[in-house]
Amino acid sequence: MMQPNVTHDGDAALTPRFWFAIVITGVVSGLLGDALMWLLKLTSYLAFGARGFDDFAAKVAAADGWSRLWPVLLGGVIAGVGWYLLRRFTPGRKSEVDDVLWTGEGRLSFRRSVGTSVLSEIVVGLGASLGREAAPKLMGAVSGNVLAGWLRLTPAQLRLLVACGAGAGFACVYNVPLGAALFTAEVLVGAVNLPVVLPALGCAGVATVTAWVGLPEHAVYVGLPEFAFAPRLLVWAMVVGVIIGLVAAGYVRLIGIVSHYRVTGRWALVAPLLAFGVLGLLALRWPLLYGNGADIARLAFVGGGSLGLFVALAVLKPLVTVACLGSGASGGLFTPVLSTGAALGAVLGIGWGHFWPGSPVGAYALIGAAAMIGAAMQAPLAGVALMLELTQGGFGLLVPMIVATVIATAITRWVDGYSIYSARLSAPARV
Repeated sequence: MMQPNVTHDGDAALTPRFWFAIVITGVVSGLLGDALMWLLKLTSYLAFGARGFDDFAAKVAAADGWSRLWPVLLGGVIAGVGWYLLRRFTPGRKSEVDDVLWTGEGRLSFRRSVGTSVLSEIVVGLGASLGREAAPKLMGAVSGNVLAGWLRLTPAQLRLLVACGAGAGFACVYNVPLGAALFTAEVLVGAVNLPVVLPALGCAGVATVTAWVGLPEHAVYVGLPEFAFAPRLLVWAMVVGVIIGLVAAGYVRLIGIVSHYRVTGRWALVAPLLAFGVLGLLALRWPLLYGNGADIARLAFVGGGSLGLFVALAVLKPLVTVACLGSGASGGLFTPVLSTGAALGAVLGIGWGHFWPGSPVGAYALIGAAAMIGAAMQAPLAGVALMLELTQGGFGLLVPMIVATVIATAITRWVDGYSIYSARLSAPARV
């Protein structure tokens, strides 16, 4: 056939055995996503009394000083001891999906991956400023890794199945099958063509439906107003795209620096406690710094905060996230980066409104979040699709969202070319 994307399967043949593996990986990823989110909710309930993701911020804000501080200090102790022992007794083993896909053959250590995933959800539940998607993403990849071995798939099929499993884990906990499939293709595989997108979308879809057993079927951010397009938003998007592109490049550089100089040896026992302690002290004043940042984004999308609050959150959230990551803790970066973009978009939107009023703060926050996550991931298609799915709205802002995301991604690419994922692997992995 003449159409370039349907001529052949490429290195990974889409055989019936491979499609069977895609379906099973999707089911297992969905069930593991449910289990990990249950662990996260249980930890948050025991620490703060939160009964779900929606009331986490309210419970943290209602806690007194010590009740707000001790969970994150406990998280620092658990992180330091847990990851020190895990790295000590699994030396040289791989538990980074991006690492094995880009530099290896797609093989992950089962024991190290399970340990990393469990520790990650526990410390996020205790308040660490890291994302909750890293663990299900990792365990989805591991499920594909194990299944590929059982079915004796080729190395190329194994790599594609691992990537699809990672995307499926991402999809099921955020209810974003389309965005996660594009994430698989754009970020993990680096090729948006039919032989990649088709299994990625199938695996993400199966995982998302499976996860509805224990997770809600609605979008992460519900109850947002219907934002309408206006010329002022399009002009603002052209300006803010440059600003967010530069900020994203700086954020990525910070991630690369702390990843390169990550604490090792016996210092790794105490570094998380110190980093989490600083986070806890700052959270006495700004409790929204706890967790992955979803509550920051939600507040910005509904325009519920002041200019001073959004300025503080836009500055402090990336710093405490980088501190947690650099201390040796493992976790996701997707929502912390997205929330930074939302807060920054709110700040810049409030300022813009003084010169050209008329649009709500939430519209600026939504555009800012899309631009930040697209630029930081170096995946503009996935960034826009993920924002539309996470809110199940925002279509009125689609054009300014695309403009801001394209400009921001191009600026970040021009400055460095790294993403929040590749920057973490800029130096050889150390144990």
